[in-house]
Amino acid sequence: MTWVSVLAVYFIIWWLVLFATLPFSLRTQDDAGEVTLGTASSAPRGAHVGRAMLRTTIVSALVFGALYVANQVFGIGIDDLPHFVPDFGG
Repeated sequence: MTWVSVLAVYFIIWWLVLFATLPFSLRTQDDAGEVTLGTASSAPRGAHVGRAMLRTTIVSALVFGALYVANQVFGIGIDDLPHFVPDFGG
């Protein structure tokens, strides 16, 4: 796997993990009891971007590491996944 491929795959995994883990540890203004006038009560209480990015980076590194070991050490690739769509070709 080239460095460009490694960076591209890690980038995709990072963004997927970001949106999957973004709601974790989110406190809304309603939870804190401090709703700012003119905002929705379901809006975040404060910025938690730094913690979310750190958590995303750690989880992405673990997921990427598992995929890298599965591919490079055990030889498991995308062609080894089962096909769920039947083959309708003659």
